[in-house]
Amino acid sequence: MNIYIDYIIRLALSLVCGFCLGLERKMRQHTVGIRTLTLLCVSSCLLTIVSGAIASNGLVKGDPARVAAAVITGIGFLGAGAIVNQGLNIRGLTSAAIIFTSAALGVACGAKLYVPVAVVLGFSFLLLLVIGPMERKLFPAEKRKIITLDFFTNKVDESAVRKILTDAGIVVFELNTNYDVQTGGLTLIYIGKIPENMATVELTRNLAALNDIKAVSVDN
Repeated sequence: MNIYIDYIIRLALSLVCGFCLGLERKMRQHTVGIRTLTLLCVSSCLLTIVSGAIASNGLVKGDPARVAAAVITGIGFLGAGAIVNQGLNIRGLTSAAIIFTSAALGVACGAKLYVPVAVVLGFSFLLLLVIGPMERKLFPAEKRKIITLDFFTNKVDESAVRKILTDAGIVVFELNTNYDVQTGGLTLIYIGKIPENMATVELTRNLAALNDIKAVSVDN
């Protein structure tokens, strides 16, 4: 096979891999999208081709795998930039992992490891399109929220509050309290995870119907 045709096949396959992973991210409205992952995958493939060509032509002496190692190091910084801290929640971990996977697929395409590329790409879509929704269905409580309840009195039926939160699918893992000595009011501060598509307005209304309630807030 002509060497240039071989290069075109490698680069084309890396383009397909990056495009598919980027399309999946963009369909889910994430920052990392088609252009980013496609460019990463193709450029990683190109660097791998360059590394192999330099070694085979005897232009330099040394380990050609150093280019792949440098790619992994650089991708680590780029992936870290995709992780965003929003209040109590951390977003972008999956996108960072996909960035790393895209670079790895590009390196593998450059090394002509076509079967592993196909397997990893298949596994990636299995995890993203099948396992992802299954995980959200089994563990719907995903977003962390702070639910603050201010009462006029300290005689609060905490079990009633807990029942409303539990019925809404909220997983509570911490409760803090604040007592106002001057007014005698009690504040309950719950920290927990709520389902991603939960109607917070309806939750607020249900909590506002409690006896002696003064104010209700649901924040990140």
